Amino acid sequence: MIKIIAGGKKNSGWALEACTEYEKRLHKPYILEWKFMEEEKLARYLAEWPFSTREFVICCDERGKNISSHEYSELISRAFANNREIIILIGGAYGFSDEVREKADFIWSFSKLVFPHVLARVIVAEQTYRAAQITMGGPYHHG
Repeated sequence: MIKIIAGGKKNSGWALEACTEYEKRLHKPYILEWKFMEEEKLARYLAEWPFSTREFVICCDERGKNISSHEYSELISRAFANNREIIILIGGAYGFSDEVREKADFIWSFSKLVFPHVLARVIVAEQTYRAAQITMGGPYHHG
């Protein structure tokens, strides 16, 4: 299972529809579990959260490393192989503190472009589905 903690309100409309479509296609261990928090509450939660070695925390942030879909697939496959709980953090409009970025195991930038957090949720859902297909040799990913 991959836990996603996202800042802002729960998806609605097109974003919920897109995320749901990718989630329907996923199978263990790539199941997504979402937790939504208002931005201020998320900042407090992460400031107090004792990042554990049992967790592999990926922080989605524009200042992170830009990786390919294959690299993302390998990243989460290694975490699963090491029996680590995967947690993906998607910030709200103001992103994350330096402290949170320093505690994360990996800082993931989707692009040099900045995306709204709702679109970031769709990107995470789609890339997780793509990663599962890459790992299983499915037809979705070409290349």
